[in-house]
Amino acid sequence: MAKLGFFGLGIMGYPMARNLLRAGHEVALWSHTAEKARRLATEAGGRFCATPREAARDAECMFLCVGDTAMAQDVILGEEGIVHGARSGAVVADASTISPSASRRIGAELKRKGVGFLDAPCTGSVPGAEGGTLTFMIGGDQAVFERARPLFEPMGKRLYYCGAAGMGLQAKLTQNLILSNILMAFNEGMVLAAKAGMDLKLMLDILDNSAAKSGLIAYKAPFVFRRDFHPNFSTKWMSKDIGLILESGAELYVPLLLTGVTSRLFQTALAAGLGEQDMCSTINVLEKMAGVEVKAS
Repeated sequence: MAKLGFFGLGIMGYPMARNLLRAGHEVALWSHTAEKARRLATEAGGRFCATPREAARDAECMFLCVGDTAMAQDVILGEEGIVHGARSGAVVADASTISPSASRRIGAELKRKGVGFLDAPCTGSVPGAEGGTLTFMIGGDQAVFERARPLFEPMGKRLYYCGAAGMGLQAKLTQNLILSNILMAFNEGMVLAAKAGMDLKLMLDILDNSAAKSGLIAYKAPFVFRRDFHPNFSTKWMSKDIGLILESGAELYVPLLLTGVTSRLFQTALAAGLGEQDMCSTINVLEKMAGVEVKAS
């Protein structure tokens, strides 16, 4: 059993940290909302810490799951950040989805302190975090990854080593590029079908048994049909990721034409107040434009 740290106890981080505790590890807990760290410490036997520096002090390996690049930079490199508490030889694995170039800079700063760093974004949404079945895409020094590998296992069942620093994040952004554009196509297609008067359950069955079959559509469609937009992956966070995708495209001189349009849909959804709802709530934008609702008959 290892001495670990976990930073960021949102809808993903809380169950991830809980799974590490259930596996028998000693886990120091920090969250921007201190009450979450206190609650998990009480519930599962973790140790509440007031600052990232404090949580890093005795940890062999530390995991983060925070919202964006600025948050990750502050938790790791800020005035009370991990870098000021971590001991030489420790490992930091950032499961947040942030800018690959910023992540590489964070890793370089930690390396100067003798601390290993992995970019380790994950996918699987809330059910994967709760069930310990997440998929991790990992970049960084392979020897550091192999040392940390067993500590990922209570949280995830598939671990993909993607290469050098930043490559785990490039894999995650590529995945979310495809996911967000599939969701855009689903939104447009189902609104069109609803406007035409199609039986929408029949339309979904046709999709499931055609070349248009998609795991994302099969999973999200029932939520849309019953108008359940409780967040498994919120609109605001996918919109943030799409921004990172476009930023990466600009850095690498790759034109991402379709993704640019999808970004506008997500920004419109944010303006409509859908940021805290699940990303499948973006269909509301097109429904309002078309004057129709995609729901089970």
